[in-house]
Amino acid sequence: MKMTTQKRILVAGDVMLDRYWFGEVNRISPEAPVPIVRVERREERLGGAANVARNAVALGVETSLLGVIGEDEAGQSVEALLSEVGIHSYLNHDPSISTIIKLRVIGRQQQLIRIDFEEKPTAQILQDKLSRFNSLIADHDVIVLSDYAKGSLVNVATMIAHAKQLGKYILVDPKGSDYSIYRGASLLTPNKSELRQIIGEWRDEADLTLKAQSLRKELDIAALLLTRSEEGMTLFTDEEILHVPAMAREVFDVSGAGDTVIATVAAMLAEEKSLHDAVLIANQAGGIVVGKLGTATVTREELFQNK
Repeated sequence: MKMTTQKRILVAGDVMLDRYWFGEVNRISPEAPVPIVRVERREERLGGAANVARNAVALGVETSLLGVIGEDEAGQSVEALLSEVGIHSYLNHDPSISTIIKLRVIGRQQQLIRIDFEEKPTAQILQDKLSRFNSLIADHDVIVLSDYAKGSLVNVATMIAHAKQLGKYILVDPKGSDYSIYRGASLLTPNKSELRQIIGEWRDEADLTLKAQSLRKELDIAALLLTRSEEGMTLFTDEEILHVPAMAREVFDVSGAGDTVIATVAAMLAEEKSLHDAVLIANQAGGIVVGKLGTATVTREELFQNK
């Protein structure tokens, strides 16, 4: 794809391989009350932080990916898929672990089970990854940290501090119960359940605004973008509270929608659009991608076809 801008995005985080096994379900197993799937087709896609990078490249922005994979067949598949779509790979290979795999078995267009294979990277590999990150940030304009709590971003606080020293825009898709590690980031993009884990329940919109703004200021974060599924998304900054309703569109599969949103915001910021406009466009992208099966991407043509 022709790149639309000379600006570059660096995505760092938990790299995964998404595997899909599609098949027919015609009977129940005599061994247990579970459906028997006769697999007819297999597919592999980039997952986790690699899916964020894939979404950014699909929008025409030059993108690099930093993460950890194993020295195994799944890792080779990840490298091949990155090369296929034109993502610059800066992956560290850890021979002591397996590449993270999410295997989804799908019958009659419905996900029946997901099987995860994952191990945390070793300390030495993570130190090597941090050194590589520090060497790469100067050559990139927007930094995306995609945290799936799989162990690749244990140095995230240091990564944010280094990127901030160089004046980079830092977007974080957060996980876990401790957001203090993301202090100083430019933008956090939690979903409802992730934010609820941090600030607790909220009674109404006013209560949500009070708690979200307090969290944002406490952590010295310029903006917080709350993704709210069927309720759309809300952007909290010093300047505004922007609520964007969800697009009226049939929801087929929400997996990977958060990846699409943060990648689209990053791509639009790389094109020097305002955060306000980037969020509006990202909301549109999220509405499109949930109408597709599995971890999917949105093209510029889909996003701007009526522009």
